[in-house]
Amino acid sequence: MCRLFGLSSAPRRTHATFWLLDAPDSLTAQSHRDPDGTGLGHFAPDGTPEVSKAPLAAYEDRAFATEAKQTESVTFVAHIRYASTGGLEARNTHPFVQQGRIFAHNGVIEDLGRLDEHLGDDLRLVHGDTDSERFFALITREIGVRGGDITTGIADAARWIAQNLPLYALNLILATPGELWALRYPDTHELYVLQRPAGGRHGGRHLDHTGTDGHMRIHSRPLADAPAVVIASERMDDHPAWRLLEPGELLHVGPDLGLTREIVVPDPPAHRLTLDDLRPEAAASQKAA
Repeated sequence: MCRLFGLSSAPRRTHATFWLLDAPDSLTAQSHRDPDGTGLGHFAPDGTPEVSKAPLAAYEDRAFATEAKQTESVTFVAHIRYASTGGLEARNTHPFVQQGRIFAHNGVIEDLGRLDEHLGDDLRLVHGDTDSERFFALITREIGVRGGDITTGIADAARWIAQNLPLYALNLILATPGELWALRYPDTHELYVLQRPAGGRHGGRHLDHTGTDGHMRIHSRPLADAPAVVIASERMDDHPAWRLLEPGELLHVGPDLGLTREIVVPDPPAHRLTLDDLRPEAAASQKAA
């Protein structure tokens, strides 16, 4: 299953070290199956989005999988990809960038021909083959229609897909230089949020999160004395304040770390897919580790 991770330390820039896909260098049998991509997105001091990503197929150099990614930003988005749509190429690897925003998605959307038709000229925003980048393009268009309102743009795009296309999940994280958004829909996959005070649960401690499957870790000494909000596909430590987003909930982390939440897709999908409905490769990508 794909993994999503987002962090905001707004308004403070945080120096964080990421380990993505702490996998062995040897080409084991498992490495021939997955993972299929790993990526990290953040923002330069002037707000320019910067993304490091690689399509980690078994036949490729796995150095990206084991090196520590040293970055500094107010907001971060990280993604571990298990491919369901689109080949193992950099252009199909998350996160994606459109109009200065960074985006990653976990799920499956079908009937891409209809989605392409709906996008029309906005299909030019899409450079790869994935359903995820097309979903992002629809969000980008709806944000423009709404005069730059990101919350409403995400909600409108998610509702259109929920009403018109077969889908398995639409979980997402979207970042700007100082804000984060996260959507969980429907209840297929989990997505958690943690409002972490400075120093964490016990005070005075740096941030050191590791996913339960060992594929993702983040370490930040500056967060020993600064608060942060973390969003992840799984609880990444034993902090009791992790909260599971509700199905259809859109969470916004503001420039002051204030949280707002709203159920923006209250109804179940009109064409909800199960694992049995998916193509074998798509079904394999959506199963829990």
